[in-house]
Amino acid sequence: MAVTPNNIITPQAVKTANAVTTAAKTTYGDSTNAVKIVTPGPNGAALYGLRAVPRATVTATQLQLYRSPDNGTTMYLIGSALMAAYTMAQTTAAPATDFGYSETAPLRLGPTDTLWVGAGVALAGGISFDAQYEDL
Repeated sequence: MAVTPNNIITPQAVKTANAVTTAAKTTYGDSTNAVKIVTPGPNGAALYGLRAVPRATVTATQLQLYRSPDNGTTMYLIGSALMAAYTMAQTTAAPATDFGYSETAPLRLGPTDTLWVGAGVALAGGISFDAQYEDL
């Protein structure tokens, strides 16, 4: 929905998005081995949460968050988090790594921005990313 300048823009839709990374992302300026997780609506979006959970035994791993203004051609590393080493077992809870965004401290996205995620270490079982956001 198009908006009129100087009018209040309120959230239009609560959304979730998921992505799974399996390959190691060892370059920081391109989309090689990155996975797109969020494409905002025509007025942008506000990201309220981003968490990652391993789907297999994992060593300590750098998790990466990228913003792209042109759908993956140009990539900007805007955040990272460290996933702790964890041995997957049926008798333990897989730990979630949080990037720190919330309703009081969201990441704002413009209408042409896309968000991408990556992991510094390959994991055949994958790392599952979960995002909560609202289109504006």
